[in-house]
Amino acid sequence: MVETVEAEGFPATKELGAGVVDARNVWRSEEAAFALLQRVRRVVFDDSRVVVSPSCSLMFVPYDLALEGDSVPADVRGELAFAVQKLEVLVKVAERAGCTDPSATVEVSWNGEDNLTGMEGAPAVKGTDLAKLLTRAEPYEERRTKQLPGLPPFPTTTIGSFPQTPEMRRARRGWKEGRGTDAEYEAAVDAEVARVIRAQRDVGLDVLVHGEAERSDMVEYFAEKLDGMLVTRHGWVQSYGSRYVRPPVIYGPVSRRGGKAMTVREFEVAQREAGGKEGPAVKGMLTGPVTILNWSFCRVDMPRAWQAAEVGLAVREEVADLEAAGCRVVQVDEAALRERMPLKGEWQAEGEKYLKWAVAAFRLSTCGARPETQVVTHMCYSTFEDIIAHIDEMDADVLTIENSRSAGEMVAALCAYGYRRDLGPGVYDIHSPVVPTKDDMVARAAPLCQSALPPSRAWINPDCGLKTRKWDEVIPSLENMVAAAKALRAQVARES
Repeated sequence: MVETVEAEGFPATKELGAGVVDARNVWRSEEAAFALLQRVRRVVFDDSRVVVSPSCSLMFVPYDLALEGDSVPADVRGELAFAVQKLEVLVKVAERAGCTDPSATVEVSWNGEDNLTGMEGAPAVKGTDLAKLLTRAEPYEERRTKQLPGLPPFPTTTIGSFPQTPEMRRARRGWKEGRGTDAEYEAAVDAEVARVIRAQRDVGLDVLVHGEAERSDMVEYFAEKLDGMLVTRHGWVQSYGSRYVRPPVIYGPVSRRGGKAMTVREFEVAQREAGGKEGPAVKGMLTGPVTILNWSFCRVDMPRAWQAAEVGLAVREEVADLEAAGCRVVQVDEAALRERMPLKGEWQAEGEKYLKWAVAAFRLSTCGARPETQVVTHMCYSTFEDIIAHIDEMDADVLTIENSRSAGEMVAALCAYGYRRDLGPGVYDIHSPVVPTKDDMVARAAPLCQSALPPSRAWINPDCGLKTRKWDEVIPSLENMVAAAKALRAQVARES
């Protein structure tokens, strides 16, 4: 906005609230705030008409850095500012301006978050054949025939998480606080994974998940295992309603800590419980690079696309390790793919630039997968009708989407576009405690059945993960979902 004021001038009869302290990230950025205030002063001419303020409400940043104690490394602490520290920066910047001539300029090495620069110049991919890294070994139609042979029409699965019980939460918290050994905590996780696998086999699901008992949050879990990322103790911010999260902070180059796998141990436990190679496939569950970035506080000294390249390579290594452990299906969730899209329609060009590197980041994560490995992605929390071409460009084998509340609108949009990859629109609303009936889910699957997709590529699954639900809601819901899939198979058999 300061560019507009510089170009158009500012009325001499009004005061200007100058939001020079960035209230959407956790960086101190004092020099940048002062440089911006100097630009405002040169336009307004009268300091008495300039009100120095944060750029927006401070609800988007944690409350007080001092609460973190020694959990934040000393070399990072000096660069951070939570809400209390943002106000301190605001006061310092205003006081400094009062002692400085408005004509004095300040040079800063960056101007805030860069959401538009592409991935091509990222140090993480320097010297590589980027186009090759972003391309699967075989096109979809060729590789799809090699994936998960023997599945029935309308195969069933879930999105990833299963109920997080109070006992599991207590065990995880106790372990993090030093009460109990690693072995004791892993035993508790393994017991819960076994319970989840047994429940899915009893219900009759076709592709299983390990349930994510070890994960408090789909981004925080990975941040704890990645160098260059920091998880706070008390850095809570509101996500929506009464839900609060602790976004990690990206402060340096991102890579897997010590080169170690992040998810393989739990996958191996689940696959053994499922019967090994002879049993049903178990998904390897990963969070995609764009969602990790969009649900974290990112660096502001390099473009987001460059950071996405670092995270993408870390996820790519994890995919390879899962495959080496026998994983046949890898799900890389991009729930927050759209969250950095410009909101205004006239900003279409900026949106295209963002989506170009966001799609590239996903492909960087997944395109190293073998043709026989099925790559799944899940999307929710948004509408996607106007970016379907970009979703298609992600080159995932299976797309699962939140759908039960939209009356099939997204399925219709995908069909109108000509989407031909596997599709799993949610057939029951996991945000409600209501147990849907078999007939409810058959009805919600109707748009999928009426599409041009063959039944072998039409998946039956919930809207999203089951983490927030209770076991006595989940089991009957999944039983009814499997019954719905069987009813759909019988219907296809009668009509063929």
